[in-house]
Amino acid sequence: MQNERKKEEQRKSKVKESRGARETIAGFDNLRGLLRIHIQRGVNLAVRDMRSSDPYVVVKMGKQKLKTRVVKRNVNPEWDERLTLSVADANLPVMVCVYDKDTFSFDDKMGDAEFEIDSFIQALKTRLEGLTDGTIIARVQPSRENCLAEESCIIWSNGKLVQNMVLRLRNVECGEVELQLQWIDVPSSRGL
Repeated sequence: MQNERKKEEQRKSKVKESRGARETIAGFDNLRGLLRIHIQRGVNLAVRDMRSSDPYVVVKMGKQKLKTRVVKRNVNPEWDERLTLSVADANLPVMVCVYDKDTFSFDDKMGDAEFEIDSFIQALKTRLEGLTDGTIIARVQPSRENCLAEESCIIWSNGKLVQNMVLRLRNVECGEVELQLQWIDVPSSRGL
């Protein structure tokens, strides 16, 4: 009886692995490129512990979820981490959530923000050859539809297109996250 149960569990495990491999391969068929998000710092984040917080950032796009390291006892953390998402659907929003790491209970939410990458993608589709370093390609204004705290510029910098953003966190009393977007072409992808 135990041998039969064990064989059945092994069979189910193989089916799951096979299904997961097919989904991964199918995802690469639709791959348009990679979005590198440089999570730079948090500014004036909410206090969730006695006097401070232990913040980290979770970035989500579709089914992907990436996380920064925890910065202990700091409401103005410097993460300086680069997270890379594979982009199959450029219309999906990117969610940024900040949490306070707790040891003996669930982590506390310290706010969230959401942004679209459509302006960045449109700028990538323009002719960029021969531009001087620091050329502003586009400007995205803060509005009710985005979480920008200030104007966000899409800039040609060091031979790459980047977008600097300051996101005002929602569902919290205070806090901003500074980040930078960069596109990475993948030779075998469908491209933009």
